[in-house]
Amino acid sequence: MGKPTGFMEIARQDRTYAPVAERIREFKEFVVPLDDRALAAQGARCMDCGIPYCHNGCPVNNIIPDWNDLVYRGQWQDAIDVLHSTNNFPEFTGRICPAPCEAACTLNIDDNPVTIKTIECAIVDRAWKEGWIQPQIPEHKTGRKVAVVGSGPAGMACAQQLARAGHEVTVFERNNSMGGLLRYGIPDFKMEKHHIDRRVSQMQAEGVSFRSNTEVGRDIAAKDLVDEYDAVVLTGGSEKSRDLPVPGGELKGVHFAMDFLPQQNRRVANEPAGTNEPILATGKHVVVIGGGDTGSDCIGTSIRQGAASVTQIEIMPKPPEKEDKGSVWPLWPNKLRTSSSQDEGCTRDWSVDTQKLTGENGQVTTLHANRVDEKFQAIAGTEFEVKADLVLLAMGFVHPIHEGMLEELGVDLDPRGNVDADTERYQTSVEKVFTAGDMRRGQSLVVWAIREGRQAAHAVDVFLMGESTLPR
Repeated sequence: MGKPTGFMEIARQDRTYAPVAERIREFKEFVVPLDDRALAAQGARCMDCGIPYCHNGCPVNNIIPDWNDLVYRGQWQDAIDVLHSTNNFPEFTGRICPAPCEAACTLNIDDNPVTIKTIECAIVDRAWKEGWIQPQIPEHKTGRKVAVVGSGPAGMACAQQLARAGHEVTVFERNNSMGGLLRYGIPDFKMEKHHIDRRVSQMQAEGVSFRSNTEVGRDIAAKDLVDEYDAVVLTGGSEKSRDLPVPGGELKGVHFAMDFLPQQNRRVANEPAGTNEPILATGKHVVVIGGGDTGSDCIGTSIRQGAASVTQIEIMPKPPEKEDKGSVWPLWPNKLRTSSSQDEGCTRDWSVDTQKLTGENGQVTTLHANRVDEKFQAIAGTEFEVKADLVLLAMGFVHPIHEGMLEELGVDLDPRGNVDADTERYQTSVEKVFTAGDMRRGQSLVVWAIREGRQAAHAVDVFLMGESTLPR
């Protein structure tokens, strides 16, 4: 796997970023890729480590050592075949996945893992450039019809797999364009949307039909889908945002992150912004509540819109600068991470609990907070204020939206409010209805969505045909 002594001879080298002053002027990707020679050298660092823990670290079980070795040897077309055998959309994961595979890499024991994510992205980008990625049209049609509700990564992966098995697949999406959270939640500076459009075109050539601006449960009855199709797969995501129930939460200028981010994505795409009032950070003091990826996306977007300042607060304590490898490796560690957006100019603060918001003439102006201890109890005498013209709530999502489709179908929910189904059959309590992705497992990563979409497709194929040659 790679060069046997490569990990001892070659230093880790990763992609770089365009300078901050340049990249914040526009909503475009700013990662500077490595050249082929550097990528081959990085592939050579992959060890013959006996047990490739990166396989377990990767939710789709990418065969990472194999394509590292192929890149090292210059066999790029073989590398994309191996990569596609487990992952329908490596250009998505190669851009926005946090790379748990690298945390699990044996070389991460001394903080120098193989640049797996960079190599993955380079393989698929080259494959598109060379024209190696073509539609995979099934030789035979089964005559079975499947409806997939939701066009995020889980829905797209499920639909593509089922179409390749010969089923007639229709994807229903309530928004104007396909992609779900990838299109409307992930900023373009992290992933430009032509990557999604390219895959949609491929899937259309493979026989998948897409129906946009169609909300199941409102524009079309969910039970009509169950009657018309042989199987229905719910992949609508986890979209109920976690609220902040404090005095002043009703003031103008207080918004959920997922009201703020999609507006900017629509502006970039020249789509109508919708009926909601414009939410802009221009010239404002912005406070982002929540320390995860969504909060980071709000930071980068606010900076590009010309915010006067951006402050991010988190109720959790500040993570350690470095994890204890002996106790956590090869698992995903809790440690301090700084995103590219945070690096662009943001004040970060931890162990902060918001007590109330106040304002003038109905508009928020100030956030009032205090410090908390390790049990999240207020520490007396630590009260402070933060100037806030725009407050963005980015504290995660609690479960899928129940009103509409789910209530109409009457599917059972788990104790967290997600649609109840196991990871073997992915079948809900309603006959012919399946579910996958965040709608089933809760808020998670794009790579988990792709995994669940692929596995659900296998389960649906077995349900329809009695057996399946699709991989799990």
